[in-house]
Amino acid sequence: MASAPSLLSLVVSLLVLLLCRLSDAVAEPTRYHTLVATPLSPEPTSVDARPVSDTILTDIFDDHHNASTVELPLAHREAFAPPNATASQLLAYRLARDATRARGILAAAAAAAALGNRTRAARRGSGGGGFAAPVVSGLAQGSGEYFAQVGVGTPPSPALLVLDTGSDVVWLQCAPCRRCYAQSGRVFDPRRSRSYAAVACASPLCGRLDSGGGCDARRGACQYEVAYGDGSVTAGDFATETLTFVRGARVARVAIGCGHDNEGLFVAAAGLLGLGRGRLSFPTQVARRYGRSFAYCLVDRTSSLKPSSTRSSTITFGSGALGSSAATSASFTPMVRNPRMSTFYYVHLVGFSVGGARVPGVSARDLTLNPSTGRGGVILDSGTSVTRLARPAYAALRDAFRAATAPGLRLTRGGFSLFDTCYDLGGRRTVKVPTLALHLAGGGAAVALPPENYLIPVDTRGTFCFAFAPTDGGVSIVGNIQQQGFRVVFDGDRQRVGFVPKSC
Repeated sequence: MASAPSLLSLVVSLLVLLLCRLSDAVAEPTRYHTLVATPLSPEPTSVDARPVSDTILTDIFDDHHNASTVELPLAHREAFAPPNATASQLLAYRLARDATRARGILAAAAAAAALGNRTRAARRGSGGGGFAAPVVSGLAQGSGEYFAQVGVGTPPSPALLVLDTGSDVVWLQCAPCRRCYAQSGRVFDPRRSRSYAAVACASPLCGRLDSGGGCDARRGACQYEVAYGDGSVTAGDFATETLTFVRGARVARVAIGCGHDNEGLFVAAAGLLGLGRGRLSFPTQVARRYGRSFAYCLVDRTSSLKPSSTRSSTITFGSGALGSSAATSASFTPMVRNPRMSTFYYVHLVGFSVGGARVPGVSARDLTLNPSTGRGGVILDSGTSVTRLARPAYAALRDAFRAATAPGLRLTRGGFSLFDTCYDLGGRRTVKVPTLALHLAGGGAAVALPPENYLIPVDTRGTFCFAFAPTDGGVSIVGNIQQQGFRVVFDGDRQRVGFVPKSC
């Protein structure tokens, strides 16, 4: 007969075994998406130049004006690539340009944080003699990836403006050009517009310019200058002008830069539509009439290269930005403001899920903005393509994805460009890949990404890479590859950002 201690040990062992089996039974299985594994096409791109034709743009500027909403069609930058460029060449160029933009944002954030540290140190030790600190521009961004179709002047002259949530000043190339880059369509000539008006040096509007510029004393005309982080520069006259949008919506007296000297990595577009949070951004300028809300929907970056595609990217200002779909199915999170980088839209990203399970090892310290120093945080950016994450957070996400990936998916040796996690999917039509979601602060908001937003083709052989990258700059950036297919709502009146899935 077994002794009491032996019997007790046996009972405990059976209970442990039973609990383990129950735990296994209730454990959530890994969740998967089905990815259609279409590699990049080896054929040269077939570019449809219709988005820049005068006829197309004139047709959309008809007279059916909706006073509460403005909507613009968007075209991806790759729609204006050289006709003989292959998809692989476009991707390589895009990643190189993307790295330049990300470096500019990170450099600006580091400079702003350093300025804050030196300013506080100077205040502590200044006594009664004052203090000195360097002054830096916060506009250290590269150009964006999507173009908005806009009419400029009276009568409206068609123009494509880069959509950029990472800058404020609206500008376009103007004749006469002293130094201008090649653009699609004609360069805007202010002498042919009845609504163009130069801004005087003494005007309060001129005083709103945060960046360099000055005054042309001979003419008494305000001058602007913006230098971007990739080395690009635009400079010229500061003016007001009428902008015309779809269905005849006209917005008068928009402050714009009329650039006569424009150099750098700008390609094809006539200029830039600044959508940031600053005093001169387009959303701020139209807030009195349309409110402080806008939303954009970015479809697959290659859709403009496919003649059969019926989907299109758009941006909407006004009441239409907060449509019924946003009210019922959006995942909203509060906007976060960085007092040292006021242009950017920061969001509070708190973690990730892979395969339906939260990713361990992601520290709030790696993703949270420190408002007193301006360090860290997560920027939502329309012009950066690949999402960058602070290195510890990236490593945790990447390792979780690799661990959850089905055994049949084979990692390639080495990576590709800025990607370190790639898979050989050659010869496969569809594959199962783990689900991936971003978790945002505020009501448990979660953004579940479709598989094509995080596993993308990089060559014609069927290599697909995990479309995230690490950064050591402290600041993380959610790029437009991860935003594709969502209606991204910037609700400025309620200071929140929303993501509406499958809404393009």
